[in-house]
Amino acid sequence: MGRRLVPLTLDNLQDLPQRCRSCVFWELDPVSGEAAIKGGTAAVEKESWISAVLLDWGSCGRVVYVDDVPVGFVLYAPPAYVPRSAAFPTSPISPDAVQLITSFIKPGYQGQGLGRVLVQTVAKDLLRRGFKAIEAFGDARWKEPACLLPADHLLAVGFKTVRQHPTHPRLRLELRSTLSWKEDVEMAIDRLLGAVQKEPALRPL
Repeated sequence: MGRRLVPLTLDNLQDLPQRCRSCVFWELDPVSGEAAIKGGTAAVEKESWISAVLLDWGSCGRVVYVDDVPVGFVLYAPPAYVPRSAAFPTSPISPDAVQLITSFIKPGYQGQGLGRVLVQTVAKDLLRRGFKAIEAFGDARWKEPACLLPADHLLAVGFKTVRQHPTHPRLRLELRSTLSWKEDVEMAIDRLLGAVQKEPALRPL
């Protein structure tokens, strides 16, 4: 089973799940987002957002493929590029952190560690670019895939709660919390993506 992670660009945007390709929950403020949905321009706005972030800041996502089939993705950017983050009761994201916006793994591929390796890949990218941490708004009452990640998932992959909230806690992953973090990330990515056979299922993440 060949696995690879590829930076998200306009060329492979169509490999995201259909509902995610036209979702502007994070990319626009609530009023503009609603207007885009009503006006049928959400997909165009999504493409424009990714293009602008790529030009201004650089890589802002990864797509994971298994045997050349897109099975998941992760999206991240500094909070200045994420208007919706200001609407959360536990905002703002810390000035030294990049926001983990959202992530998704198709149901048939969950439980294999791909959710964890997406976060580790983001960590590796941001370490190389000199950032100190990743933060995210979690959903403490998560029941089904949505724009917010389940808080339990974030805790399971190494995040710590920095601001409690009954519904939307803010969590943080210190990229330099241990000297071995970078090496652990690289080993985990190499091990998972280098696998040629299907690995035994791990607990869902």
